[in-house]
Amino acid sequence: MDRAPKPPDTEALRAKWNRRYLGCDRYPQPAAVLTENLHLLPPSGHAMDLACGLGASALLLAKQGLDVVAWDLSPVAIERLQREAEARACRISARVRDVRERPPEPGSFDVIVVSHFLERDLAVALSDALRSGGLLFYQTFSQEAVSECGPSNRAFRLARNELLRLFPALVVRFYREEGRVGDIERGTRDIAQLVAQKPGF
Repeated sequence: MDRAPKPPDTEALRAKWNRRYLGCDRYPQPAAVLTENLHLLPPSGHAMDLACGLGASALLLAKQGLDVVAWDLSPVAIERLQREAEARACRISARVRDVRERPPEPGSFDVIVVSHFLERDLAVALSDALRSGGLLFYQTFSQEAVSECGPSNRAFRLARNELLRLFPALVVRFYREEGRVGDIERGTRDIAQLVAQKPGF
């Protein structure tokens, strides 16, 4: 039985991610769940990259013409994102914010993107933060993995179909979780992906 992880100390967590982002030489790619489903985005609206890290998804959202907010616990990540956004001529409001302590307000966003961040207690707040017809793009690591990529603690990984269960109030538009089925050298492995929509459209 997996033990629930202890709530991390905020400053220790901030220091950990600051070190990681300082040592990151290459800029990451946007979340695959977003890049593979860009056609589902609205032509305009207010979008958020939650726990954004270096904000690759935020940059892509801005290029699609959305008004973008990006939040992360790490000041190093936010500073690098601000520089990158300026270099790419992207308008992004990037802020240091602990989303566990200060989740987004209800009815705030038309699009929310979450990548490789799992805080189960935030699921209801994320659903509530979507406006009517708003879209959630979510991907993170699953327990049914084929490689060592991702957290070693299974409690920080999704159980089978858990991502579907976390957002029961939303309408599923896309879901992918291949586990270990078939040829594990092909396909999308180690993660679960969800695009879901707030009813009222």
